[in-house]
Amino acid sequence: MTNIYFIRHGKTEWNLEGRYQGANGDSPLLKQSYTEIQQLISSLKEKKFDAIYSSPIKRARDTADLISKGLNQKLNVVLDKNLEEFHLGKMEGMKFTDVASEFPDELDAFRNHPDKYEPRKIDGETFQELLKRMVPAVKRIVAQNKSDANIIVVSHGAALGALIQNLLGVPLKDLRKQGGLSNTSTTILETKNGTDFNLIKWNDTDYLDRARDESDVV
Repeated sequence: MTNIYFIRHGKTEWNLEGRYQGANGDSPLLKQSYTEIQQLISSLKEKKFDAIYSSPIKRARDTADLISKGLNQKLNVVLDKNLEEFHLGKMEGMKFTDVASEFPDELDAFRNHPDKYEPRKIDGETFQELLKRMVPAVKRIVAQNKSDANIIVVSHGAALGALIQNLLGVPLKDLRKQGGLSNTSTTILETKNGTDFNLIKWNDTDYLDRARDESDVV
């Protein structure tokens, strides 16, 4: 049985400010995030991991590098562009409140109705386009590793949420029904064949020394 540990990157300055980052926006990890990533690492240390993959965007790459070094298991982080966050076009860098004012229909659909999300007005990426790159990437990752591997995948909140629900067979319209993923959270799926996936743990942050707040979740 292969186990995949999907980890959302640590909290950033733009997360705290309530700004969309997307695939082409980025901001530094908060100072507190370095401590929280160490708390995440402590929760993983009893496991032997076989590989770590990451989005190449700096906030995810920095998180993955810290995990790799902290686990001390001599694993190199493999970067995969297909693990990037949604391309959010004109929304990138904008505060959520400003997006709600300027692009209310797009924001509502993105958060609540993935099947109705039409991002042409903002030059963004659809859920279908995101899944077309992310799902094959995860299946390749499973195929490239042994059948009983433990694999870490570091990526982004909105992208991971959509990916994981799709892997579990959730219809497009319901991809957001379970809510978003928190910064520095772990979601674990298992698979025997790289096609059928079962949920082991969703959005776990029990190892962090603080409660979640509204700015944690996408």
